[in-house]
Amino acid sequence: MAVIVNKSCSVPEQEIQMVFVKATGPGGQNVNKVNTAVQLRFDIGKSVVLREDVKKRLIQISGSRVTENQVLLIEAKKFRTQEKNRQDALERLKVLIRKALIQPKRRKPTKPSRAAQQKRMEQKHRRSQTKKMRSFDPESDF
Repeated sequence: MAVIVNKSCSVPEQEIQMVFVKATGPGGQNVNKVNTAVQLRFDIGKSVVLREDVKKRLIQISGSRVTENQVLLIEAKKFRTQEKNRQDALERLKVLIRKALIQPKRRKPTKPSRAAQQKRMEQKHRRSQTKKMRSFDPESDF
């Protein structure tokens, strides 16, 4: 079985590890007894399905959730049941991978037109003249 990210990409479940742990915070009587929180681990570096450029973007997008070994950690403890937390963690992983799959547009360097350069220089000259008029010169004749 595979986790389907989009039409062109799916991650095999063998690449995803899930560990259930005790959730912190409020939860009533079960909070200290039942392992409902999920820790999802996805080894980005060893992933077979992701291209290298996608891996780099995923590491960049994930930020502090990625360890030094390029393992993505996602903790889900929003819900009170294991299954809902499991689905939440998988959905968050899918969202991150979808963002990483989008290739950013390359910036095309442009030059300002000659008219724009001339306009800029005229504005600078006007500003310079304004500042010259403000200066006080005691030697000048009034």
